[in-house]
Amino acid sequence: MNKPRLGFVGIGLMGEAMTRRLLDRGWQVTVWNLERERLDLVTLHGAVAAASPADVVAAADIVLICVLDGEAVRHCVFGPHGLATARETRGKLLIDLSTIDPAATQEMAARAARDAGLAWLDCPVSGGPGAAREGSMAIMAGGAPHDFERARAVLGDLGANVTHMGPTGAGQTTKIINQAIVGAGYVLMVEAALLAEAAGIDAARLPECLAGGFADSVLLRKLYPRIQRRDFDPPAAYARQLLKDLKAVGEFAREHGCDLPLVEQAGARFDAYVASGHAMSDPASIIRLYEASRRKAA
Repeated sequence: MNKPRLGFVGIGLMGEAMTRRLLDRGWQVTVWNLERERLDLVTLHGAVAAASPADVVAAADIVLICVLDGEAVRHCVFGPHGLATARETRGKLLIDLSTIDPAATQEMAARAARDAGLAWLDCPVSGGPGAAREGSMAIMAGGAPHDFERARAVLGDLGANVTHMGPTGAGQTTKIINQAIVGAGYVLMVEAALLAEAAGIDAARLPECLAGGFADSVLLRKLYPRIQRRDFDPPAAYARQLLKDLKAVGEFAREHGCDLPLVEQAGARFDAYVASGHAMSDPASIIRLYEASRRKAA
């Protein structure tokens, strides 16, 4: 059976990696991005550029979207020449890979179904561009079970761990919890590296030494070495994005009557780092915030 035609809206760091992965796996992909120059990163590998999101959905059966935040999703779907404005949308499937608010997801999904007949899956991802390129991401999905089954093949080519977590919004809720762990984990890995270096042990061997123990984790094995080597360029992600996610965690926690002081402190650290001019720096480079404070204290 022929594979469904795919569209992809949002060719950022993650969108580029996912689009190239899909092309490698034999999918036909039509793409659009606000900054047109980024389209060259995927059209050189076989993607077809479209003039607008509406043109993407016209050329596709399933459209994936991965953009900065909820407002960007709303604009790409419902704005001028957005996905929902296309002439033929009914029966097509939209897979939102962005990280946005669960309530906004539920509202937009209902509107897309009502006004355009578009089915919606919220499928935020975790793992970074490297995992996206390799197809080894974790993908947490929310939406109707039959829509998840429609998306299973394409999601399976993008992720090694694809889980249907429940109805619309469940994927985004799971991603909020994921980002609480990740955001606090970045700060913890930085502080572990600083402490190991200050104590004079072989800081580079820490992940090897702790492997198999309770402190072992993907963060320790993959993130800590980059921090310890100060390996931040080119960025694997952006500090502004993680700050946005940590703020979302805080808001969600307050709505549900939860006090998360550890996550709040991690958010405060990233807020200070972004405010100091590092919005587009790799989140792991937040160690520079600590190093700057140390120099001032010296």
